[in-house]
Amino acid sequence: MAFREVRVFEVREVLRLWLRGESGRSSARLAGVDRKTVGRYLAVAVGVGLVRDGGEGQLTDEFVGSVVEAVRPHRSDGRGEAWRLLVANHDLIVGWLKQDEMTVRKTHELLGRRGVVVPERTLHRYALEVCDVGRGRRGTTVRVNDGEPGDELQIDFGRLGLVFDSDSGRQRVCQALIFTPVVSRYTIVRLTFRQTIGDVIAGCEAAWAFFGGVFATAIPDNMKTIVERADALEPRLNQAFVEYAQARGFKVDPARVRSPQDKPRVERTVPFVRQSFFAGEDFVDLADAQRRAEQWCRERAGMRVHGTIQARPAEVFRVEEQPRLAAAPTGVYDVPIYTLAKVHRDHHIEVAKALYSVPGNLIGSRVEVRADRTLVRVFARGQLVKVHPRQAPGRRVTDPNDLPSERTAYAMRDLEALQRLAAGHGPAVGAFAAALLDTPLPWTKMRQVYALLGLAKKWGAARVDAACASALEHEAINVGLIGRMLERATENTTTPTQPTLPGVVVSARFARDTDHFATRANGGAR
Repeated sequence: MAFREVRVFEVREVLRLWLRGESGRSSARLAGVDRKTVGRYLAVAVGVGLVRDGGEGQLTDEFVGSVVEAVRPHRSDGRGEAWRLLVANHDLIVGWLKQDEMTVRKTHELLGRRGVVVPERTLHRYALEVCDVGRGRRGTTVRVNDGEPGDELQIDFGRLGLVFDSDSGRQRVCQALIFTPVVSRYTIVRLTFRQTIGDVIAGCEAAWAFFGGVFATAIPDNMKTIVERADALEPRLNQAFVEYAQARGFKVDPARVRSPQDKPRVERTVPFVRQSFFAGEDFVDLADAQRRAEQWCRERAGMRVHGTIQARPAEVFRVEEQPRLAAAPTGVYDVPIYTLAKVHRDHHIEVAKALYSVPGNLIGSRVEVRADRTLVRVFARGQLVKVHPRQAPGRRVTDPNDLPSERTAYAMRDLEALQRLAAGHGPAVGAFAAALLDTPLPWTKMRQVYALLGLAKKWGAARVDAACASALEHEAINVGLIGRMLERATENTTTPTQPTLPGVVVSARFARDTDHFATRANGGAR
């Protein structure tokens, strides 16, 4: 027959009845304990000093405990005979359990064939605690204090189910970004179809508005959106979320990978949100679901009596946590874009389908870019090298100082600068360039001006200026003509003319006699 351990209050009752004069049989009947069991406890109690006429004051907790300990079967290690049989066959059990596809149940069967008969449950405990094998092993744990009110806010994503997406016109999986304060458990739920950094920051902004302030520490799940490199001691956080935490004034302490015990308050909230809020409900779209989620947070989740704190979370939050929160943000946070961009040969980088110029000494390298709604900041080796106003996709912004000086005018279509450059080679060259550019589409003639400047570089400014002066005199605005004149060295040649005397008419060359133009009477020519 298996040993039945008598509980302490039953032992105390047996001894109390005996002190009041009841017999052993009567004490057993009144206490509901076997008569032989009563005899064992009475014998031990008398042996350790119980006196029948000493009164019930003798039945202290220490005395009753000593009686119970003396009657209980003594085990030096707290284990029974079955455990000692398993210890004797330890090497055999470990060898079996380490084999592939070997189960504890099969091991129990093999032990039985060898005459080692033990309860299967005892073998399960031995495999988990001693052999360190088996599934579902759980170590011991402790409850961690909640901390100070307004200090910690735990964050986690939970999958809910399908919700209609009005943008795509189809059902999509809806995720719940859940925020749970450690002390009050007053929960806010933010619904989303994605888990991007923008969605997480938007959820945090909604949480600060819901709580009316900012918590000192955020304990998020180890989500890739926030944590770039997971580490139990020194995780590397996403730059965007770090800057957001700096802007809002809270610290980030992410949970470890696959360690739900690091954020147990929000872990317990996830199934509650799924079962109490989402299950069995029909939502028109995500906006309708979000509106009803906020109502559920305030009325159902916030006003229920929480099983652990035995109070309404909304009331505890308003009394204990809300007064200790930092001020809620008043402006909308501008979520920036972070990227690594390559500096191309045209002195520009591409960010969000727009082009921005950078200094020419960075061509071929990669620079870090931070772009918000208004500004684009470019960093090289940790140093800020350029700031541009944000451009729409397809647009471009160029700083002339970022371009080579000899190409700035062409790249920027700076006609005035190009004319000044040409005038620097001589007044006639400047006038010739101005004549070239004097068209309805002057930038289409910029290449001819650059060709003219090339001639000045090749033949010298003086010769080109003389050739331009001659061409202007004859109203021959053609760069090719200037080139031919320089090759033939005719830029200084002038056309000889006959001297004329006052009052003397000089006949033109090949002039005809006036009779050549005479007509006959009938109108025919001679």
